[in-house]
Amino acid sequence: MPRAKQTMDGNTAAAHVAYAYTDVAAIYPITPSSPMADSVDQWSAAGQKNIFGNQVKVVEMESEAGAAGAVHGSLGAGAVTTTFTASQGLLLMIPNMYKIAAEQLPCVFDVSARTVATQSLNIFGDHSDVMACRQTGFAMLVESSVQEVMDLSPVAHLAAIEGKVPFLNFFDGFRTSHEYQKIEKWDYADLKEMCNMEAVEEFRKKALNPENPKMRGSHENGDVFFQHREACNSVYNALPAVVEKYMAKINAKLGTNYDLFNYYGAADADRVIVAMGSICDVADEVIDYLNARGEKVGIIKVRLYRPWVSSALLKVLPKTAKKVAVLDRTKEPGSLGEPLYLDVAATLREAGKNDVILTGGTAQQLQEVDDTGMGQDVIRPGSGKQLLVLGEELCAQDACTGGRQAELFFQKTGQQRGVQVELLRSRQAQLDADGIALRRVGHLRDMLFELNDLVSLFAVLFHRGAFQCVVLVQHCGSLSRVGDLVAGPGNAVGLHLHGGHPGDDDAGRHDGVECRFPLCKVRGFRLGLDIHALA
Repeated sequence: MPRAKQTMDGNTAAAHVAYAYTDVAAIYPITPSSPMADSVDQWSAAGQKNIFGNQVKVVEMESEAGAAGAVHGSLGAGAVTTTFTASQGLLLMIPNMYKIAAEQLPCVFDVSARTVATQSLNIFGDHSDVMACRQTGFAMLVESSVQEVMDLSPVAHLAAIEGKVPFLNFFDGFRTSHEYQKIEKWDYADLKEMCNMEAVEEFRKKALNPENPKMRGSHENGDVFFQHREACNSVYNALPAVVEKYMAKINAKLGTNYDLFNYYGAADADRVIVAMGSICDVADEVIDYLNARGEKVGIIKVRLYRPWVSSALLKVLPKTAKKVAVLDRTKEPGSLGEPLYLDVAATLREAGKNDVILTGGTAQQLQEVDDTGMGQDVIRPGSGKQLLVLGEELCAQDACTGGRQAELFFQKTGQQRGVQVELLRSRQAQLDADGIALRRVGHLRDMLFELNDLVSLFAVLFHRGAFQCVVLVQHCGSLSRVGDLVAGPGNAVGLHLHGGHPGDDDAGRHDGVECRFPLCKVRGFRLGLDIHALA
């Protein structure tokens, strides 16, 4: 059925899907995942029903470790359970994650991936927390945008139930979790239709019951532990097919093409990026820009990170690829390379693709090549262009030496700001960190909802740091219809819609109609929106 459009952020999108498939939510707040738990708690208090016809039982514990223990106990009692966390909170859950995965209990941890504190605290987005969970046995599914969070989160819940493997469903903290977009949301009837109710009942029948006792959590010595640990391999070998099954169901409903790995770019690309998370959207823009100018570049977007399926990656990698840059968003000091890089390296070498030059993932490399946007360092299109041009500058050497060449190349080229200005389809209004922007955040959010009530408009809001926020508006049906948030005299904030790219003759006009209008006053409490020009 057609899906309704609604303005929401990534956290709300994940919570919307999680509520549908959850009996119990064991929660403890931690930035930037707290809004997911808060939304579920509010919906439950309001009497909203999930697809099983029940209100979700929400239990707030006294720490993330307690929340993970409650998840484990709830699953043992036969309740489909979910939790929401990030960063150090996720790390506190790791001991229970090992047990949950080994006992093949279906649950989902929705994670707005956030930096783990190291030399200092950083509450913004990278993948250092989720990468610490690779060994737990949780499957790992990743999304790149708010719409993808809505579209793909059901895969985590449905595959966990049928595949008997818990999922860590993650997306970039703040950059996706707190970005507001006007998206299409799932109707619970569609979510229920896709759910394997027989698998749900099978799980519930295995609940601990004094009338039907079972032994769990026993002690094993070395004579049998090894064999029992290896016995789980068949479940993980079968899981990718289950994920593909539910992705196919979603594709059939939405007309999308989600897969374990998705390729975007030239069919005969000679340079390819491998990445996951919000950088993929920036890379798409860069790829369009470069391919339109005769380059041959592309990106492989990772959807299912664990279990890693080498054959699926090789399936989408262009046979013409000569150079591959792997973009991790974490740091693993002392390692040969970061996690995603090592996975890709092993895949290429085992496939005999020794002629492909692989870069990224070495400790010596510059941040923009290696640890892509750690601590939510912004990845700009100019940097993305350098990543793709980089392949032409690297010699056919091992990545360890290529890293130093990459560093020199970046120092030589700089940020290429001209590329950024020309490339962006919407110009950003970055407010100075002087406190004014902080007072405007509430106004901007309200403004966003009002703008999105106009059927022809799509607006986006996301946060950059503690004080900055950006609003982008584009006309429905035409990616070239873009807008600016502008600051006028007397601290007035206005929106300026453009009929084309900056520099076009019709810039500042919208289908022949001037579209500059005031939105609000910084210190005002009412949002004034003059929409007569859009009639």
